[in-house]
Amino acid sequence: MRIAPSILSADFANLEAELRTISGSDLIHVDVMDGHFVPNLTIGVPVVARLQEITTVPLDVHLMIENPENWAGKYAETGASSVTFHLEAATNPKEAISQIRSSGSKVGIAIKPGTAFEDVSGLVELSDMLLIMTVEPGFGGQGLIASVIPKITQARDFIDAHSLEVSVQIDGGVGLANIADLARAGADTFVAGSAVFSELERNDRIGALRLLAESI
Repeated sequence: MRIAPSILSADFANLEAELRTISGSDLIHVDVMDGHFVPNLTIGVPVVARLQEITTVPLDVHLMIENPENWAGKYAETGASSVTFHLEAATNPKEAISQIRSSGSKVGIAIKPGTAFEDVSGLVELSDMLLIMTVEPGFGGQGLIASVIPKITQARDFIDAHSLEVSVQIDGGVGLANIADLARAGADTFVAGSAVFSELERNDRIGALRLLAESI
């Protein structure tokens, strides 16, 4: 069970200091938004490259951008542990997968709450992680959409049935009250933004989330 705090909820003016407060995390989730695929704008390749230089925690880069085929390789070249792109944004998802893989990062594919698992099932075996959004992508602090939970189980059942080594990541509204249920449904990697960054002792909160996920 891996906890990946999202720096979307961090103080962007003090990212180096903020990263030190989540040193106990398994991954650092970095949301890249272009103002087109989602109505928000965050950071780009130079900032991700700099983040890579100032932390030893693996970076989990989540591309919420149009035409990820044009950019996925560049983010992988920063040394990010994983780069995830949205199925809905890709014209040629296999090209994005190839770029990420050839640049040395693990491959993640994300789907929005309204996208059926069947739409991505044919690509799951080519990936290392499936990211199931439990909120509409673009902004932090949203409540989890409970109707998405059966999709988590559907994905886990598919992965297990095909003996695939693919993680199931959940992003959106994850907190102490629901992380055990999400783990029980089949998730193993959890993005938590406000649930972590709202706390003064953030590593303690990361540990509490991990314990709850492992308690199933």
